[in-house]
Amino acid sequence: MDIDLSPKLAQKVYGGAGGSYHAWCPNDLPMLKQGNIGAGKLFLEKNGLALPRYSDSAKVAYVLQGNGVAGIVLPEKEEKVLAIKTGDAIALPFGVVTWWYNKEDTELQILFLGDTKTAHKPGSFTDFFLTGSNGIFTGFSMEFVCRAWDVDESTAKALVGNQKDNGIIKVDASAKMPEPNKDHRNGMALNCLDAPLDVDIKGGGRVVVLNTKNLPLVGEVGLGADLVRLDGNAMCSPGFSCDSALQVTYIVRGSGRAQIVGVDGKRVLETTVKAGNLFIVPRFFVVSKISDNDGLEWFSIITTPNPIFTHMAGRTSVWKALSPEVLQASFNVTPEVEKTFRSKRMNSEIFFAPSK
Repeated sequence: MDIDLSPKLAQKVYGGAGGSYHAWCPNDLPMLKQGNIGAGKLFLEKNGLALPRYSDSAKVAYVLQGNGVAGIVLPEKEEKVLAIKTGDAIALPFGVVTWWYNKEDTELQILFLGDTKTAHKPGSFTDFFLTGSNGIFTGFSMEFVCRAWDVDESTAKALVGNQKDNGIIKVDASAKMPEPNKDHRNGMALNCLDAPLDVDIKGGGRVVVLNTKNLPLVGEVGLGADLVRLDGNAMCSPGFSCDSALQVTYIVRGSGRAQIVGVDGKRVLETTVKAGNLFIVPRFFVVSKISDNDGLEWFSIITTPNPIFTHMAGRTSVWKALSPEVLQASFNVTPEVEKTFRSKRMNSEIFFAPSK
């Protein structure tokens, strides 16, 4: 597989006083287009409002930093107004209308990862804005606006022309914005930092998996996700997705080393990863990571709502399941070497703490 898998940073697409939107371009990261995956980040300053929009793609949103408010309207449903905070994951099925608002001093940062098989451009999200200088009102003639919404021409002109900014605006500090409803979070968002751990290994790392059990909406999105926190100098077992899913990984914080091995045992990537990097593991390729001293945290989506992984090391590895005779013959080693190999990592799951 001759394709560039090296990690990339997002590039600014648009923005103003209220914040900015950044995205990863398929030209810079070809696996986005090949895997039909989109990726972007929203940054909102204090009183920044990301105007109501819908997208041509289903997504998972992950709050990287800050606290804010999200408005979500599922097709033919009432608006849900959610308080959101760092660590929240939100499934956004195809066709939902969303807006995002930050009333705090700390910048609100939200990551979006999703499937672009329904998109106009493979590997890219296209947003359709309901309001703003490029909103849907601006494309219709005055006659159509007046008749569709039953308003007079002066009202129609105000709807079309009063908002001069596009995408993101800064709301006046005195403006009253919707207050979150605590009941609206149920079934809509899951905080990965507070959720029960699926894996917890002392000195190794922790995992929270998003699936149809703890966030049913991921079934409609068609994506699974996980948050992995690797302790300092720990290792994540080499492994691969055994259900033909792609793994799209964003480095939330920390740094470390990553290696990916593909067809014919060829190492296709060996690199240092750090906060802000995005990289993609192709189907069936084996990936492993080792964190630096300060640890490594990443958020991934997997292109199936209930992913299945096979690990190559640790107590549950595929090696432990194979017959000793098969391993001995396959490696062409003595029974003693095979026995030594099999006896290792009997108490470790998928994370390995550094040697003492």
